[in-house]
Amino acid sequence: MSDSTKFLETVNAGYTFKGESFKIGTAMLNGNVVSGADVLIPFKTLNRHGLIAGATGTGKTKTLQILAEGLSDASIPVLLMDIKGDLSGIAAAGTTNEKIAERSQKLNIEFKPTAYPVDLLTLSNQKGARLRATVSEFGPVLLSKILGLNDTQGGFVAMIFMYCDNNKLPLLDLKDFIKVLQYVSDEGKEEMEKDYGKISTTSTGTILRKVIELQQQGADVFFGEKSFEVDDLMRINNEGKGMVSIVRVTDLQDRPKLFSTFMLQLLAELYASCPEEGDMDKPKLVMFIDEAHLIFQEANDALLQQIETIIKLIRSKGIGIYFCTQNPMDVPASVLAQLGLKIQHALRAFTAADRKMIKQTAENYPETDFYKTEDLITQLGTGEALVTILNEKGIPTPLVHCMLRAPQSRMDILSDAEIDTLVNKSNIAAKYNEIIDNKSAYEILTEKLEDAAKRDEVQKADEEKKTPAKKEKGFFDDPTVKSMTRTAGNSIVRTLLGVLGLGGRGRKRLF
Repeated sequence: MSDSTKFLETVNAGYTFKGESFKIGTAMLNGNVVSGADVLIPFKTLNRHGLIAGATGTGKTKTLQILAEGLSDASIPVLLMDIKGDLSGIAAAGTTNEKIAERSQKLNIEFKPTAYPVDLLTLSNQKGARLRATVSEFGPVLLSKILGLNDTQGGFVAMIFMYCDNNKLPLLDLKDFIKVLQYVSDEGKEEMEKDYGKISTTSTGTILRKVIELQQQGADVFFGEKSFEVDDLMRINNEGKGMVSIVRVTDLQDRPKLFSTFMLQLLAELYASCPEEGDMDKPKLVMFIDEAHLIFQEANDALLQQIETIIKLIRSKGIGIYFCTQNPMDVPASVLAQLGLKIQHALRAFTAADRKMIKQTAENYPETDFYKTEDLITQLGTGEALVTILNEKGIPTPLVHCMLRAPQSRMDILSDAEIDTLVNKSNIAAKYNEIIDNKSAYEILTEKLEDAAKRDEVQKADEEKKTPAKKEKGFFDDPTVKSMTRTAGNSIVRTLLGVLGLGGRGRKRLF
């Protein structure tokens, strides 16, 4: 049996599945496409998460686009985190050219230019439906982990949340949280300590500094109302295609704290909102996180542990999460171990550190008799990748060098006019872009303090009215003058008594 025949049998055996699947390309051997060695991805295992990695310019973003198209065609909603701003083109039909036609012929795939149903979302003031969440929805545990607080400080944050719940003080945005923090550290300290225990001034100062640090990264635009409902991410359009929701976060590249805050809250909300589904034929939602290193870049140990926990548990909710990054080592080993689908584009070996990293990367893939993985990683062409996935039994499929199909949507961004049209037609943009400023903790406590100040002024005025008016001091009210007057009076009295014979210590004889 020739190597080609053996290779074809291995690929067909490893990439044939019972349920629905999607062809992403064809396997290659010795640099040539092997006809019939189709590489399929089963929808049933897409909730097992995945990784798309590779150096800049090797085709990671286009691979992400291909997967999003296949999922949408299968009526599976998709959520894309667009850090670089180059994914909006999925809303417009692509165009063919000589290279695309040649690749489609090699892969035995019909190229059909297609526009996909897209909603643009944003965390800031960019065009799109605004994503927001309230401080209350974060809860004390998640907020403490985001702020990097210790157990004592986290316990104090929990006390603040309980105090606000018991006193009907809604925590909608960071302004509310800061106001409550300042209140319980000053005017409300006695009340707080009476019901909830001793308050440390050091803890309140530390928490306040951490919140201000989060504000400096632009978190104020994210916290508030109207809260985004995760059900709006899981919609199917009238043609039966899964909606592709693109979160435009191009302005968050230099604000990793805010990006990781948003991502963790979104994952937590998805986990809390979605019921347990077990093994489904298709996932309910697949999320792609481009430039995933931004999530982990400034994450503390508690935050990493929270992400790892959610990644492990959220797949039972029918949700798959895919990280897209340049270096696989950007993803912590504990998270990397949870990723079933791996698509590895080319890596560059410019330094000794690069070569060491490539060797470690190769060791993370299944062993194969057909490739020398460590060498092949540096030789992959644009639009080519090493692929391995999990089959229905949870077993990794054989590692294959795959030539990937071309996206059927536009491989470029939308123009400003096209973005305006897309946003204006969006139902959820109209739903979430209305600015709401309900009465919350900030306004309630401000009114409370103002009322207390007014009462103090009225009480002071009343006390002044009840106090008798003081007589204006005259000349004889002066203490010195009083003393002189008293002395002079005594001398006059003694003189008169002496004249009458009544002064002195004894009676004076006349004869």
